[in-house]
Amino acid sequence: MAPKVEIYTWSSCPFCVRAKALLDKKGVDYTEYCLDGDEPGRAKMAQRAKGRRSVPQIFINDQHIGGCDDIYALNSQGKLDSLLKAS
Repeated sequence: MAPKVEIYTWSSCPFCVRAKALLDKKGVDYTEYCLDGDEPGRAKMAQRAKGRRSVPQIFINDQHIGGCDDIYALNSQGKLDSLLKAS
């Protein structure tokens, strides 16, 4: 079964574009929640992300990964691929 990957974004956010590019490069399907003007959606994201309101916020199998720098750090440490492996 493929991992459940979710990413909260803004359409004009360069960090969101960068995070999605990494997921695309890895061939990962993900659900994107674009929060442009969606305050209720942003509040839901913040609740899931332990109060973080910046975008992107990334979740893999309902585990909060963090933002763009966090997902790139996991990739650099060789830990991202294991999180993205099919179960």
